[in-house]
Amino acid sequence: MPETFKAILVSRDAEKKQSVAITDLTEADLMEGDVTVAVEATTVNYKDGLAISGKAPVIRRWPLVPGIDFAGTVISSSHADWRTGDKVILNGWGVGETHFGAYAERARVKGDWLVPLPQGMSPHDAMAVGTAGYTAMLCVIALERHGIVPERGPVVVTGAAGGVGSVAVSILSSLGYHVVASTGRSAESSYLTDLGASEVISRDELAQPAKPLAKERWAGGVDAVGSHVLSMTSYGGAVAACGLAGGMDLPTSVAPFILRGVCLLGIDSVMAPKTVRMEAWRRIGTDLDLQKLANLSTTIGFDGIIDAAHDIVEGKVRGRVVVDM
Repeated sequence: MPETFKAILVSRDAEKKQSVAITDLTEADLMEGDVTVAVEATTVNYKDGLAISGKAPVIRRWPLVPGIDFAGTVISSSHADWRTGDKVILNGWGVGETHFGAYAERARVKGDWLVPLPQGMSPHDAMAVGTAGYTAMLCVIALERHGIVPERGPVVVTGAAGGVGSVAVSILSSLGYHVVASTGRSAESSYLTDLGASEVISRDELAQPAKPLAKERWAGGVDAVGSHVLSMTSYGGAVAACGLAGGMDLPTSVAPFILRGVCLLGIDSVMAPKTVRMEAWRRIGTDLDLQKLANLSTTIGFDGIIDAAHDIVEGKVRGRVVVDM
């Protein structure tokens, strides 16, 4: 009999009603790829919550194993870059959307999608970072390349108590930035100041209709929500946009762009080329405090994934959720 392993499978019936179940699969059930990985750790991101809850059309192939990122050990490979025993990370590339993902004890993927686990980082640590933290680092790098250094002034982080926001606050503060953390959960203020936020403001300050140009409040920002941060950005500033937890709309005008020279920096973590990914993970290894990382993470087991997915969509999750497989 072939060896079986646990997996979460999301299915849809003829009426397009979605169902989610824990099941057993074999390696013969996995999709095409030239590297097979024993998944040791994964995480629950907001996108994973949307996929499992069915709140948004994240899944585009049925049935599917969800989960957009994992860390683990190569158990077989026909790819030139990878050998049995190599420690690897995967983020994005449509995994958990169109290709069987991380919520299984085995994953078969293309070797070109993988990056090496940084030295000194465990699979658990890597998933405490996860796609959220990797995306946060892409945002920080984009701001730096635009010249938004600490001396330019404060930077705002929206959705600061979430996964991307928490890691962004931690990284930016460790680099010397004055971080303004925006959250809809006032109870998380002490958590955010412990991560390094200099100020904590209510999400309501950014949710109200604003003038095309509001008072200049920050030199830059990491926006995981979508809000009025552009209208409050200083002359020559920039905002890295990486999320849509607050909606798809963009409530602004051309005024910040043509009167203040503000730039909106789009951040794509899913299809970013390998060189960009390698740089982001290298920076994570040097610029992210592992103790802070532990403080912003909660650990669950495989059987807790489905409940955590619903909780993250409902705004009940703080920081990062790591799944030890």
